[in-house]
Amino acid sequence: MSITRKIDKITLSELLPRVFDGMQHTAPVSHSGVWLKDIELVRGRRYRVYAESGTGKSSLCSFIYGSRRDYLGTIRFNGTDVAGYSLSDWSRLRTRSLAYLPQELGLFSELTAMENIMIKNRLTDFLSAQQINQMLEQLEIDNRADYPAGRMSVGQRQRVAIIRALCQPFDFLLLDEPVSHLDERNNRLVARMVAEAADAQQAAIVTTSVGNHLLLDDVTTLTL
Repeated sequence: MSITRKIDKITLSELLPRVFDGMQHTAPVSHSGVWLKDIELVRGRRYRVYAESGTGKSSLCSFIYGSRRDYLGTIRFNGTDVAGYSLSDWSRLRTRSLAYLPQELGLFSELTAMENIMIKNRLTDFLSAQQINQMLEQLEIDNRADYPAGRMSVGQRQRVAIIRALCQPFDFLLLDEPVSHLDERNNRLVARMVAEAADAQQAAIVTTSVGNHLLLDDVTTLTL
């Protein structure tokens, strides 16, 4: 299957985690604005998926990213059902079109902040060392660049993981609770960086939240 460089639209049709099968007429499914609905996510726009814990927000990100397939319904990229994608297809998409920050961050605790970032950037060769240093300064963690991630606070680790997520080209940026441990000031620093990176590539942002929202403007909210 030929995979195009740009994903302009992601369509969710009657999507439902398999764990919720049989619960179609009960909460949380019956109250959802996403599950069992027809949803279009369009490149260039910004979306917030607001959810209570346990309603499947992390599952939604994993389904779109292709790391989990335990769902009913259909996900289409530019009209093509992703169920037919091969591992090599997904590998190309994850380096060219889809960027993802999981809630658990996925940093290597024994490696420094810079080493964690460079693992990704060496694969993509997307940012220069100067750009990465500027991003560390912008998020005010440049003085932690040589600290092991395991010795950093959760908020500092979130900022490192956000920089790492931006070390690639993307059409859709998936951020699962990216600022859950950040105060408003650091939230705004992250929001500005993420918005600038997405706007430069005319990309979409899809962020999830259980309460502490990434402070973006012009956001379409979907309630899970």
